[in-house]
Amino acid sequence: MLDAAVKALSQILSPPMRAILWKSVGLAVILIVVVAISLQRALSWFAGSGEVWAETALGPGFHTPLLVLSWFISIAAGLGIVLGAVFLMPAITSLVASVFVDDVADIVEREHYPAERPGQALPIGRALIEGTKTAALTILVYLVALPFVFFAGVGVIVFFFATAWLLGREYFELAAMRFRSPAEAKAMRRQNAAQVFTAGLVIAAFVSIPIVNLATPLFGMAFMVHMHKRLSGGPRAELIEPARKSGVPAG
Repeated sequence: MLDAAVKALSQILSPPMRAILWKSVGLAVILIVVVAISLQRALSWFAGSGEVWAETALGPGFHTPLLVLSWFISIAAGLGIVLGAVFLMPAITSLVASVFVDDVADIVEREHYPAERPGQALPIGRALIEGTKTAALTILVYLVALPFVFFAGVGVIVFFFATAWLLGREYFELAAMRFRSPAEAKAMRRQNAAQVFTAGLVIAAFVSIPIVNLATPLFGMAFMVHMHKRLSGGPRAELIEPARKSGVPAG
């Protein structure tokens, strides 16, 4: 697993990956901006409407206190949007991954597994459905875990493990579905739940690093392509590559 992580890290900055990296970062930033603006507009409308309703109910004498309260709510909302963007990063990268999944997998397979049958590209509709489902599930799980934030230290741990489970699940299934049906990919993930979750911990650690986490779709997919190969029991890349370099047939 450590070898797979190192290979994925070393490859995401390689020349073939750079174009995908910039497109992935650009799409992630656009999604973050859209989400932030939407939240800001919604919260501003709510604060303004709430102030008008409260002043109507309480009377003009409460205008100044309500104005100050609305101002504080607006500041809190701004900070909440920043924190929300951080917490929503795994959901955003899930959507981004669904767009570039096959581009990343093709490069990894060509470089590390040239003697093996390449995977079949996922239909874009299927990839987007899987990414959207994971993004929605991520938000749902985070909403369930949100109350734990109020317990010192517990919230961070809950969010980290939830992220590990969600991202490990998504990236492994996307890698597996290049060679298997969706049902078979999900069954394989369940059969190797411990290994997939452990690999998910590595991806969760990566996505927790600000700025760097914009490259999560590339790292997560490259990492899980290696993990799928190992768990499939096929020829190992480290046996194929030395044979290729020395001119000796692998196997």
